[in-house]
Amino acid sequence: MTIAALYQIYLQYPVVTTDSRNCPDDSIFFALKGDNFNGNSFAKKALTEGCAYAVVDEAEYADPENNHIILVDDCLKTLQQLANYHRKKLGTKVIGITGTNGKTTTKELIAAVLSEVHNVLYTQGNLNNHIGVPITLLKLRGHHDLAVIEMGANHPGEIKALVDIAEPDYGIITNVGKAHLEGFGSFEGVIKTKGELYDFLRQKENSIVFIQNENPFLMDIAEGLNLINYGTTENLYVNGKVTSCSPYLAFDWKAGKDGNIHHIQTKLIGEYNFDNALAAVAIGRFFGVEPAKIDHALTNYAPQNNRSQLKETEDNKLIIDAYNANPTSMMAALKNFKRMEAKHKIVILGDMKELGDTSIEEHQKIVDFIDTCEFGKVILVGDQFEQTTHSYDCFTNISDVVKVIKDDKPKGCYILIKGSNSMKMGQIVEYL
Repeated sequence: MTIAALYQIYLQYPVVTTDSRNCPDDSIFFALKGDNFNGNSFAKKALTEGCAYAVVDEAEYADPENNHIILVDDCLKTLQQLANYHRKKLGTKVIGITGTNGKTTTKELIAAVLSEVHNVLYTQGNLNNHIGVPITLLKLRGHHDLAVIEMGANHPGEIKALVDIAEPDYGIITNVGKAHLEGFGSFEGVIKTKGELYDFLRQKENSIVFIQNENPFLMDIAEGLNLINYGTTENLYVNGKVTSCSPYLAFDWKAGKDGNIHHIQTKLIGEYNFDNALAAVAIGRFFGVEPAKIDHALTNYAPQNNRSQLKETEDNKLIIDAYNANPTSMMAALKNFKRMEAKHKIVILGDMKELGDTSIEEHQKIVDFIDTCEFGKVILVGDQFEQTTHSYDCFTNISDVVKVIKDDKPKGCYILIKGSNSMKMGQIVEYL
């Protein structure tokens, strides 16, 4: 079956699913494969659960007598091609966003600002990979003015694959840092891969890139692009400065040199979120959102899912940033915590994963920085931190930390909790 023919079926049944446990009525099931499952084996079950059609790529699961099972060469590729076909048919303007850190928060902020006046589709959660991007695009409808599509990667070539599906008209790279070095091979590999978004937009007519003006790595690879600059320098399209981060970020912004100054008090933790918020201001301004509505969106946005959250318990104030961690984001969180005005500070850090051969070296840099911070107490978790030179309490896993906290619970403290998601640092929260 051609993509054009499949598209006609999709127009009749415009909901797709890849999970046989979630089969909305009159949807289309795509039988994807994983390391431990074969979606083809669930195709007939999906039909009985409510799906109108099932797309498979193994002949033994097709049924010549059942025209509601569609056989293709590759289900994943077909899903991606269908999403791209749909994106082209609608012609909705797409903003592509990637970066080492902050892309999900930035995406959420951009969506919040744009939604003040536009009907916006945007990536839910972190569905930013080769499956999440096409599924998001297939949710596009005629009433959407804009789509904000987040794109993640941990190997070279992945951003290129995603931009070929989404074909963005606008783009933003939040930053580049040391993450997934195991997959990228080097920091240079990170820059090159994230830069695949720029490479696509460089070839696309009338494309525009929103760029942090003071980021040398991004500016170095931005030649030949139509740029809209934001940052701290005067005269930029949008410029601003941090006014406070104790603990919530507050900042001023203005348009150009002579624009009115806007004072924003956010619900975001950390000075490192300033660039993310300023990017949302710049994109909002570009797409015609009034300054007062930009201010309203940024003031009211509240982060979720362990991303730079402040949680007040009966005994302590917790800064929870346990969704992910890499050397760049870890150092930013520690520097921000060091600057915060608080008497009693505790740091609980878990290992940073996927750093390859540089892992111990990068963990040592974190420990060395902590040595300069004079925190009241430091707790490290994981085998990577265990291999560094330090004098702090170090535990194999978060469960061991829980046992200690139960016996000796801190009170009246600010506590920073950060680590890679696989370290399950969030488990400590309920005991603090």
